[in-house]
Amino acid sequence: MENKPKTSPKDFFLHLLAIIALYITAGSFVTLIFQYINIIFPDILEKSSYYLRSVHSSIRWAISSLIVVFPVYILTSWFLEKNYKKDPAKRNLRIRRWLIYFTLFAAAVIIIGDLATLVYNFLGGDLTARFVWKALTIFFTAGVVFGYYFYDIYKHKT
Repeated sequence: MENKPKTSPKDFFLHLLAIIALYITAGSFVTLIFQYINIIFPDILEKSSYYLRSVHSSIRWAISSLIVVFPVYILTSWFLEKNYKKDPAKRNLRIRRWLIYFTLFAAAVIIIGDLATLVYNFLGGDLTARFVWKALTIFFTAGVVFGYYFYDIYKHKT
């Protein structure tokens, strides 16, 4: 009979920290790209000074989050990978599997919703460069997250 590893509080919170850091990083990346798209392809109806301040404020916030949270994700992932090399059975921790499968589910739902929105706007004749670039940003970000974790599952047969 195979001994299943027990989830310690340390394992639980490290996995939770890694996945939350990933979500914040992905959200900050999308926000940053969206705001640059708003600058490159401005909406003529939204040219007020308040709107521009809002765009610049969002850019500052996204960059700040990326500077702080992305290294947390990298370090936490590195530390977890080090633990997996020491004890390969930890790859099968229940918390890890739940968080990875939830992330795959969320990324798939986001990609499906993004594609449905793209088709909806295409059929409505509302396919602007600004919208297409934002849809591609969402698709790329969710696709990278999905691909990374799907490959991890495939590689390690979690």
